[in-house]
Amino acid sequence: MSNPYAWIEASLETIHRADWYRSVQTINSLPGAIVLLSGQKVINFASNDYLGLAADESLKKAAIQAIQEFGTGSTGSRLLTGHRELHRELEQAIASTKQTEDAVVFSSGYLANLGAITALVGKRDLILSDQYNHSSLKNGAVLSGATIAEYPHCDINELTAKLQQQRQNHRRCLIITDSVFSMDGDLCPLPELLNLAEEFSCMLLIDEAHATGVMGKTGAGCVEHFDCTGRELIQIGTLSKALGSLGGYVAGSHTLIDFLRNRAPSWIYTTALSPADTAAALAAVKIVQQQPERRKQLWDNVDYLKQLITENLPGLKILPSQSPILCFQLPDAATALKAGKHLREAGIFAPAIRPPTVPTSRIRITMMATHKKEHINKLVNTLKEMEL
Repeated sequence: MSNPYAWIEASLETIHRADWYRSVQTINSLPGAIVLLSGQKVINFASNDYLGLAADESLKKAAIQAIQEFGTGSTGSRLLTGHRELHRELEQAIASTKQTEDAVVFSSGYLANLGAITALVGKRDLILSDQYNHSSLKNGAVLSGATIAEYPHCDINELTAKLQQQRQNHRRCLIITDSVFSMDGDLCPLPELLNLAEEFSCMLLIDEAHATGVMGKTGAGCVEHFDCTGRELIQIGTLSKALGSLGGYVAGSHTLIDFLRNRAPSWIYTTALSPADTAAALAAVKIVQQQPERRKQLWDNVDYLKQLITENLPGLKILPSQSPILCFQLPDAATALKAGKHLREAGIFAPAIRPPTVPTSRIRITMMATHKKEHINKLVNTLKEMEL
């Protein structure tokens, strides 16, 4: 009989041949604009720590204090031994920021998407999903058992056509989309999506992972950015990017949140977020509300990078972006790997992003509030030397 595990090695060989192979890279320092990567000091353009909060003293002190008071683990699910008042304080702070009636905190953003989607729809229902959605949204859709129809990226006309063709055949309908698309940097057409959801009696779920703390006048996300605060929808996000901690959340109406506490499996059956992560995230939400200058500095850096690219690299193929994520497209995975290697040798960490994560290979640049002008200058000068 043949070895039932032999296919794994053959599959790995295929991954290598396609230049899709990945491996971890160790950071030996605090997170920030400058990190020690496998012993090399590099300028970090690969982090989702947009506001530079992951190493902030306020977050560290809050986490340490929580550990001293509550220990290192929550010890159980929220419905058993895992609930702490800190969790409720964080949920109320998120709801206040989002201007929603309530919020519920999950142990990760991935779990928030899986739990919410599988609780909201089932086999008799329809999900309409943007082609470029995050893996957590796509997998949540599959696990729900609902009929899934993907629409081309941000294509309102195609989405409308699919709703006209299929909506009447299903009990409930859920439209799911990222608000900021993490591997492109562009935004979903939220006002149009909300109008369609109302017209066709659909629920709308948006993942604000890369928008929370970054987009909008107060950092509340794309809902605020598009002036859609107060309209009924389901907002999901993470505490692990601009908020510098770990965890996820769902924000919405009292009824929605109460329902998810009773039906979302990835909340009911998972150990609660640790006290340290909860306290750090709560400290971060307060900083976002109280220190708008961090967000301003982030956007100043984004504008400065775009200006330098326009002046010095007019031929660089930058994907459309309205966020701190800027991607320049490359013809294939081998070229992207070569570009990432050249940047790394120059002391810049901006790795290649390749299929199957994205449809086309690219270098992804993420800006941080803690980047200095000299960091951005070096990035542009290095790209210029590469003649991409």
